[in-house]
Amino acid sequence: MSPVPSPYTAMWLFAMFDLPVSTPEGRYHYTKFREFLLKEGFIKMQFSVYVRYCSSRERTQAFKRRLKKALPPNGEVRLLAVTDHQFGSMEVFRGKTRVPPEKAPQQIMLF
Repeated sequence: MSPVPSPYTAMWLFAMFDLPVSTPEGRYHYTKFREFLLKEGFIKMQFSVYVRYCSSRERTQAFKRRLKKALPPNGEVRLLAVTDHQFGSMEVFRGKTRVPPEKAPQQIMLF
């Protein structure tokens, strides 16, 4: 069994983007980039804000490299990595009610 990642080394990688969708070509690139994020295990946090849990800094860097290769030709994409500990201190509100941030996904164990 692998050890549980430390909340100080496990990371959450944010991909935040503003892509042009006013032309068919722009919509095509937006759709392809969004599909790429989902295929890579990102979840939609908010409109044009996707996030993925990474168990280590090394895995975070690997995902950053893959994302950079998949960048659309136009628009703006921002990548931000924060530790699991920092992510856990995020304040999330639905209306005026505070709710806890997402939890790290359960790791699948293979025997």
